[in-house]
Amino acid sequence: MRSPPFGDARIAIYYAPLRDDPLTALATTWLGRDPVTGAPVPQPGLPGIKEITAEPRRYGFHATLKPPMRLAPNRTWSELMTAVRAVAASLAPFDLPRLAVNDLHGFLALRETIPCPELQVLADVCVKQLDGFRAPPSEAEVAHRRTARLSAEQDAMLLRWGYPYVFGTWFFHLTLTRRLSEQEKTVLLPAAEAWFAPALDVRRRVTDLCVFTQVGPDAPFQIAERVRLWG
Repeated sequence: MRSPPFGDARIAIYYAPLRDDPLTALATTWLGRDPVTGAPVPQPGLPGIKEITAEPRRYGFHATLKPPMRLAPNRTWSELMTAVRAVAASLAPFDLPRLAVNDLHGFLALRETIPCPELQVLADVCVKQLDGFRAPPSEAEVAHRRTARLSAEQDAMLLRWGYPYVFGTWFFHLTLTRRLSEQEKTVLLPAAEAWFAPALDVRRRVTDLCVFTQVGPDAPFQIAERVRLWG
């Protein structure tokens, strides 16, 4: 288990496919970084792929459950992990629907092809049960989030939960690119569909919560620990 230092370190609870899932190997190469070791990985020979994947590469291949947060001053890493294990103990593993590459507001992401209520429950429980460990966002962070032209509901979520996309505004997605121009999309969308096709029909289950850590503002997120669901 890799625990972060205090200060600017951030912690997030994500879904990430298991190490032996073929999706993990494909996503690691697509994004150009191993989220476990942090080592760079040669990417596909697509125009501009390094820059286009820079932001999702820093965060690691994942779907957000509890968004990145700094620990509140009166809380510890050990206390947080105890709470994460308690959340995992209350939730049972479940099947993940088939995934597909989607154009999501201009950026590419893998999304479920049919509704999955269990995913919403998983995210909701993580946000609610772990929120007591979250330090409030700074004024600068709130201002930055608001540059995305949030709806009234999203802005309310930002002020209450420190992130605009939770509960009713949350949606499951595994990000593959930054926002693309139409010209970039004509190249990258079919390329991503072809690249990930070998893994999309594989049956997979959500079996754990994946704890990612970021040691500082410019550092990449890495997997610190997986906590199995056993409710």
